[in-house]
Amino acid sequence: MIFFRVTQNINIKTTDGTMVNYFKFKVPSNLENETVYITTYNDFNDINEIFAKVDKDIYFAKILNETNVRAIPNFPIELGISNIDEYKKRGKSKDLQFSDIKKVDIYKQVQNLDKDEVSIAIIGGVGSSISEIIASCTALRILHKKLKEIYKKIKFDIYINASNNSFYTRDKQIYQTQNFIDNIFPLSLTSKRLCDYDYFIDNSLDIETSLDIPLNIVDKWLFKFGIDYEKIDDNEKYNQLDISKYKVSDTLTKKIQEAKLKGKLLLFHPYSASIHKSMPQAIAIDLLKEFLVKFEDYMIISTLQVDPKIKDDNLVDLSKESKALNDFIYIVSQMDEIFTTDTSTYHISDIFMIPTVVVFTQADYERKIKYYKYVKPIYIKDESKNLSKFIYENDSLTFYKFESWKKVKIKQIIKLLDKF
Repeated sequence: MIFFRVTQNINIKTTDGTMVNYFKFKVPSNLENETVYITTYNDFNDINEIFAKVDKDIYFAKILNETNVRAIPNFPIELGISNIDEYKKRGKSKDLQFSDIKKVDIYKQVQNLDKDEVSIAIIGGVGSSISEIIASCTALRILHKKLKEIYKKIKFDIYINASNNSFYTRDKQIYQTQNFIDNIFPLSLTSKRLCDYDYFIDNSLDIETSLDIPLNIVDKWLFKFGIDYEKIDDNEKYNQLDISKYKVSDTLTKKIQEAKLKGKLLLFHPYSASIHKSMPQAIAIDLLKEFLVKFEDYMIISTLQVDPKIKDDNLVDLSKESKALNDFIYIVSQMDEIFTTDTSTYHISDIFMIPTVVVFTQADYERKIKYYKYVKPIYIKDESKNLSKFIYENDSLTFYKFESWKKVKIKQIIKLLDKF
């Protein structure tokens, strides 16, 4: 975490319209007040960028002595692996890792507080992508469950990056599907507000890249929280999403219902936000055509524009109806089977016990799907050869780029789906 003050009053608006107010530090002042701020390292950098765009000579953030702030009498107890003096450590190494950090025992940490009801502030989210957040919330749920064995009631509040997070609203929506989380707030928060909590957990570091241990992301977070992941039953490490409060449009509901009357629903999802995980368009088009021929008893559903030229009675394009994450989760939940590349799709589909075939381009795919019971993998190795001597990619000098993807065959997909 980063402890700082600001030189001038300023407000920052999040993507959902929430205002985060910053007030000039009052001197002299007790450090437990409304002008001492706490946030993650990444959010702090975003704040500085925003200040610089406004007026770098007037608006800027100044680091406060962390030891002095932590010495506040009402400062809450930290749970899990601590990350003290992160700003100083980051100055020496931007790529901080937990490789040398020893295990901590959360049960020994909570013994210092004898109460029936406790409140916990989680500073920073548990991932930056949809996939990471959904999977990592599993560890949060297990943490909550274990603490419930000690306390009768727990207030679980999470504070997530908001200063320049274009996905703040989306991330907030994911956390809202977790019924054990009480509130989701934007960072930063004041020292006075933090001191209202009994405990806090510092998630400033990205656990997926910072913890140099080859573990599934759920186990990494459990390790970070001070929970022995090896003692947690694998059957507890499942993802969950409560979508009961989702408002689905009448148009989307109608299209899904009409498609179900015509046959089983199979979601065809060939593209990813990452170019390294996404299926080349030419391959995707050819494969979609094969799906329409081989899966004649199915309605092929797509939320992506694969090829507007393809018209078929068994193809349903929901790209216009899938406007937000909530829409996409609902669509996935209604499918009978799914074929997808390495995206959030399979993290969602496993929750609803939907047979899913996933094409992975990264060799560590087994680690990702370790606790998923409704996912069958297809691994393709990148066989491209780049003749360019420059650092940047030059597609015209890259050979065999699509050769690996050509190995994805419809027969293999059908065979895997039949195994469920």
